[in-house]
Amino acid sequence: MKILVPDVPFDLDFPSLLPDGGASFAPGGTDTVATYAMNEPIPAEHTDAELLVTWSSPPKIVADAAERLTGLRWVQPLSAGPDVALRSGFAPDVVISSGQSLHDDTVTEHALALILASVRRIDVSLAAQREHRWAKEIAFAQADGVTGREYSLDGARVTIWGFGSIALRLAPLLTALGAQVTGVASRAGERSGYRVVDAAGLDALLAETDLLVSLLPAVPATRHILDARLLGLLPPSARFVNVGRGATVDEAALEDALRSGRLAGAALDVMETEPLPADSPLWDVPNLILTPHVAGGRPRGAARFLAEQLTAWRTGGDLRNVATRP
Repeated sequence: MKILVPDVPFDLDFPSLLPDGGASFAPGGTDTVATYAMNEPIPAEHTDAELLVTWSSPPKIVADAAERLTGLRWVQPLSAGPDVALRSGFAPDVVISSGQSLHDDTVTEHALALILASVRRIDVSLAAQREHRWAKEIAFAQADGVTGREYSLDGARVTIWGFGSIALRLAPLLTALGAQVTGVASRAGERSGYRVVDAAGLDALLAETDLLVSLLPAVPATRHILDARLLGLLPPSARFVNVGRGATVDEAALEDALRSGRLAGAALDVMETEPLPADSPLWDVPNLILTPHVAGGRPRGAARFLAEQLTAWRTGGDLRNVATRP
């Protein structure tokens, strides 16, 4: 089995985790592990690969692989979401599995950083710093009996939309800071002690939300799912943080809500078009914090994860994170 892995500078010393460096891992056969440049088309000598591991390759490169690697049986992105692979045109019989769990800690940390930066108005302080101005308005607003509660997570009603493994890391941290956390997922119920509502309960929940955090994946059903109508359900004092996927948000509606004051603030690590074009209006939207899709940073424990996945593949076990093909 020929396995292609990207030439990335993290723990992808994949062959060393396989017996004999992968040479005799398959009963009666051999494994060959080759690297490729993730920003360049797969070389012709590797188009016979059966397993393609991807990380941060441009969509056009992944689509090119889907067209040219006709012997592929399995694609394993190391990203938390397999959306790029799913829309790249791989044959229907090619298994696609995601790297969910490899980014739980870093995305959780970045989400918490964006939440606190927005709630504590760090963006306002940084803007004032560049102007050499002491931003007294922040202190005055915190001392005000009406607006003071908007500067703290203590008692805040937080909704996490997309209540999976990252949410289960983030929710206890928010709880420790005094927040009341509710999840939104495809099925209602309780997960690890947190109430979770489904689509039927979303509207009522948003109307009582102080902070909405999105961890939604990019699939056809979630495209622009946070639209003007749903944004309009949030209280004007509410804030929104997106560390899921940019395509899930109607950015024009979000911009309008922020400029009009119908939404107090937002922080985005992901945008629909990345890199964000220099002429995008999002750069200058008030009360909006932007970071350049760095929440995940890099997959943690990728080599061991891949070795375990390959073991499951070879032995007929269950692969983790297998995506549903549209």
